[in-house]
Amino acid sequence: MTAFTSCNPATGEVCFTRSAWTTDTLAHQLEQLRRAQRDWSQRTVEQRAEALLKLAEKLAENRDALADLVTLEVGKRTSECLAEIDKSIQLIRYYAALAPELLQALRIPTQASRSGVAFEPLGLVLAVMPWNYPVWQVLRFAVPALMSGNACLVKPAPSVPQCSQLLLDIVLASGLETLGMAWIDTELVEEAIRHCDAVAFTGSTHTGRTIASLAGKHLKKTVLELGGSNPFIVLADADITAAARDAAHSRFRDAGQSCNAAKRMIVVPQIAEAFVEAFCAEAAQLRAGDPRDPATTLSPLTRADLREALHAQVLDACHHGAVLKLGGQMPHTPGFFYPATVLDHVTPACRVYHEEVFGPVASILRAADEADAIRLANDTPFGLGASVYSSDQERAWQLARQIEAGGVFINRHTSSDLRLPFGGVKASGYGRELSEFGLYEFVNVKTYWQK
Repeated sequence: MTAFTSCNPATGEVCFTRSAWTTDTLAHQLEQLRRAQRDWSQRTVEQRAEALLKLAEKLAENRDALADLVTLEVGKRTSECLAEIDKSIQLIRYYAALAPELLQALRIPTQASRSGVAFEPLGLVLAVMPWNYPVWQVLRFAVPALMSGNACLVKPAPSVPQCSQLLLDIVLASGLETLGMAWIDTELVEEAIRHCDAVAFTGSTHTGRTIASLAGKHLKKTVLELGGSNPFIVLADADITAAARDAAHSRFRDAGQSCNAAKRMIVVPQIAEAFVEAFCAEAAQLRAGDPRDPATTLSPLTRADLREALHAQVLDACHHGAVLKLGGQMPHTPGFFYPATVLDHVTPACRVYHEEVFGPVASILRAADEADAIRLANDTPFGLGASVYSSDQERAWQLARQIEAGGVFINRHTSSDLRLPFGGVKASGYGRELSEFGLYEFVNVKTYWQK
């Protein structure tokens, strides 16, 4: 059975296949990583940092080749792929500098002669990773886990086998034998969970529930980074030009295939028409084409089924009263392209109001006032990120405190920063990645007490 098949999203042509592992091959890989982790955990944090810095060097050396494969299999523009790899390199260097201090044992005064906590590895951590950022997502999980002394087993998405293999080759060439790939089909995921000590998952909320259920069955710690439907609130005193530009960048970059993108533009009456006009003007300038061409500004979706699902959401919205302002037509050209699409007057009758929209489709929700804008922002199963645009920063901060999300950005679109925790609430998952909080997710905070 072939479990890993990649297709060029710009042409629709299959470009690579590989077979899934057997149970015996998985067991062999698990044992190898167990042995490697025992040695790795005995190194000092400084020694681990030194080893990971070699990985950063190897990534830099292979930057262009890796970006080419990500473009081939994911369909992202080459510039976006290079930015993903550059951010991954920054991530490694960030944790190499930060971890030696943050993983030091802490003395905590009690009635004991000596007491405190140490941060020790859990052991072997399984990561089930998505296709949209096949380098960044893997390393965002793996680097802090490795710095903490764990070994990592990564199940890559089935549609990105070539760039996943190259990433593994780069890891092994840097001397890190504590990170391995698991080329396993869905049926073996529970087997992998059972033999690991913790699980990280990035992907859809639907699959996240399954992963959490399997991990709970075997009592494994989990961190879940799931879907998002980020609200982008534009208030009456906002800079409309800047807000429209940022909203379009956030919604349509990477063909809209990002959980943390702005997806629901929530506008108050005073500026609604002006924002919609400016936003549509920004979206209309996007040019679809070969993602390797620097002139291309809108890349294709990654798979045909994803495009079909997206178009079904658009048709449903129009059927239930949404106004199609831009796009919304299924192309009849090679590849999995979909035009930048804007739906105005979206209501709860539309699927896009409640569901995550994973593609270049923006929903505009019209609020009655500021209070209603907050209500609309929270009227979703998701809670990953949110943005508030206003010239009154203090008022924006007050409103931000009322939004149910893992992060709120004032006068900026949502994104991730190495120095700040990233994660969500509600159906967007739990746990945090990045910053010191991400470093502590896969450690045993062990208490020591001496009489």
